[in-house]
Amino acid sequence: MDIAKTIEEVRKMRYSTPGKIALVPTMGALHEGHLSLVEEGYKHADHVIVYIFVNPTQFAPHEDFDAYPRSIDDDLAKLKKVGVKHIFLPNIDEIYPADGIPCEVDVANLNGILEGEFRPHFFGGVCRVLTKMFNIVQPHFAVMGQKDYQQLQIVTAMVEDMCMPMRVIAAPTKREDDGLAMSSRNVYLNDKERRQSTGIFKALQQAKHMIEVGGETDPEVVESAMNDIISTHHFDSIDYATIRHPRTLQPIDCIEPKLSGGVVGLIAAHMGKTRLIDNMIFGSNQ
Repeated sequence: MDIAKTIEEVRKMRYSTPGKIALVPTMGALHEGHLSLVEEGYKHADHVIVYIFVNPTQFAPHEDFDAYPRSIDDDLAKLKKVGVKHIFLPNIDEIYPADGIPCEVDVANLNGILEGEFRPHFFGGVCRVLTKMFNIVQPHFAVMGQKDYQQLQIVTAMVEDMCMPMRVIAAPTKREDDGLAMSSRNVYLNDKERRQSTGIFKALQQAKHMIEVGGETDPEVVESAMNDIISTHHFDSIDYATIRHPRTLQPIDCIEPKLSGGVVGLIAAHMGKTRLIDNMIFGSNQ
C-alpha cells in the first residue's frame, strides 16, 4: 500500500496514477459501510484513494472529537483486504496549518436546517475539509454514503455550484441484518441500546409502507407515526423525524410519491449517549 501523509506526497501519488480516480473520504473506524463506498468507487474509477482524517472543525467543543474511535492499523488491514492501494493519512497540522487564515464554505440554503439546527458548526467543517481534500487530490469522483443524506446533498450542491471538475457519487446505505444503519458510533451502544436502536429503521419502514402501500399524502400523519415508533423503542430524545423534499430538504405540504425523486424521510434521535441518524427515500421513480 502507498500511504501518503503530506499534501506533496498525495499529489505525487495522484498524478503518478493513470486513469480515473475516485476519492473516498472517511474519518476512520472503518466498517462494512465504508468498504461498500470503496466498492462503489471501483465501479466508476480505475483507482480509489481513501483518506482517513478525523476532522476537528466539524466537532463542537462538547462533542466526541477526543473520544471518536480511532483504529488505524485495523483500518489499513481492512482496506488492504478489499484491494485499496492508495491512502492519504494526514495529521491535523498538514490540513490546518497553525499560521493559516481559515476560509469558510457555506451552502446557505441547506446548512441551517435539520442537522444544521442541532449541530450548527458541523456542515461548515465538513464543507471546509472536503473543499481542501478535493483541491488537494483533484479526483474525478468522490463517493459518499446516502446514510448521511443531508451531507450528501450539501456536498453535491457545493461541487456543482463551485464548478469543481468532479462528480459526487451516492452509495446506498449499508445496514446490519436487523436494519440498523452502519455507523462508527454504533460501538458506543451497549447491548440493550443496540437492540432498541432498530426503532429508527422500523419507523422508516412504517413510513415507507404508509406512503407507498397505503397512499398516505399528509406528511404530518407519517411524521406522527414515525415519532410514535421511535418513542416505543425508548430513545432518550428525538431531534427530528420528518418528511422532506429530497433535494431542497424543505418541508412539504403534500406527499406526491410518484413524482421523480419521491420524498425523503429523515430521523435523528438519541439512544443513551449516542446520537443516531438515518433516512430513506420513498416513492422515487429513479
